[in-house]
Amino acid sequence: MQINTLILGAGAAGLMCAAHAGPNTLVIDHAKKPGEKIRISGGGRCNFTNMYCTPENFLSENPHFAKSALARYTQWDFIELVARHGIAYHEKTLGQLFCDGKSTQIVQMLLDEMARAEASLWLETSLISLAHDGAHFAATLEHKGKRKTVFAQNVVVATGGKSIPKMGASGVAYDIAAQFGHSLTETRPALVPFTFSDNPFTPLAGTAADTRATAGHASFDEATLFTHRGLSGPAMLQISSYWQEGEAITLNLDPNNTVLAALRDQRQTQGRKQLTTELARHLPSKLVDHLTAPLALTGKLADQSDARLSEIVEALQNWQLKPTATEGYRTAEVTLGGVSTADISSKSMESAHQKGLYFIGECVDVTGWLGGFNFQWAWASGVAAARDIASRPQSSV
Repeated sequence: MQINTLILGAGAAGLMCAAHAGPNTLVIDHAKKPGEKIRISGGGRCNFTNMYCTPENFLSENPHFAKSALARYTQWDFIELVARHGIAYHEKTLGQLFCDGKSTQIVQMLLDEMARAEASLWLETSLISLAHDGAHFAATLEHKGKRKTVFAQNVVVATGGKSIPKMGASGVAYDIAAQFGHSLTETRPALVPFTFSDNPFTPLAGTAADTRATAGHASFDEATLFTHRGLSGPAMLQISSYWQEGEAITLNLDPNNTVLAALRDQRQTQGRKQLTTELARHLPSKLVDHLTAPLALTGKLADQSDARLSEIVEALQNWQLKPTATEGYRTAEVTLGGVSTADISSKSMESAHQKGLYFIGECVDVTGWLGGFNFQWAWASGVAAARDIASRPQSSV
């Protein structure tokens, strides 16, 4: 079988690429359905992009790498596509855009775009081997129980990272990259909850608080959720990308710096009440109970001096915690690191080692923040590769 372009992976990046790559394009995936990570994302409503997306919302060994693709296919381009397909959406918070209906609408939109481009899709298909003979790629595939060889001018690797292995995630992209001379940056789970070996927050499980969370040089003002296993919620997922094992994280339970003045005011009118009672007007009561012993939160509010109140608030604003680990790839939304950008064109996503070989989406060392940024990278990198492929004359294989 002779084609122009073989795309490995029917996820967000692969489907988007197929819709723009031109004639004789085939997408393969081992799954039974396309776009499974799209389907489960955003609680089934798909946080498909972010209105405030900039290159600064991404981590990479080369922080400049994502700029070109993100500039040439922006969040507004994808929003226009969504609107054109009549998909209703809304902003949830911080520029995060979700479908009003179901995330399967985004999958269907991409499939419709693929169909319009006359691209083909083979599901339940595995890549057995990939080689290049100097003229074209030869891919051995297993499709519906039979092995087939496909010859292609271009191969696009869009197989994602290692996150959520129960959905079939694997490191095949890294194997292909290494085969063709690419180096890899260290990979680890990202956008993932923290665990603590002694389960200190079990009594707090289900409690959420507005926080400023800090790991390394990064801070995020979002909610933290206490769980049976440790810490989750948007703030924790965000800082997990910046955390190194063995390091402490810092939680600021008073990110707006309002608690000290409020307690002083309350002391004038509610001084007879217990300190913990009044503190629970600003923090979840279960969290106050948890902190009572370590912070010695005893006595009436009237008995607390300004110095003592300042001491308490300073402790609330600098709560140091040392996670044991994260929940790992099992629940990680993305993989940090991947195929090094050093030998990939930032304009086209093409390999510097092998003409016609492209790497897009999560497998590349470009990782976005929580909030629709990783999908925007999938759309932008997929389009970048596709446009480069479509601009080239097809050769007879």
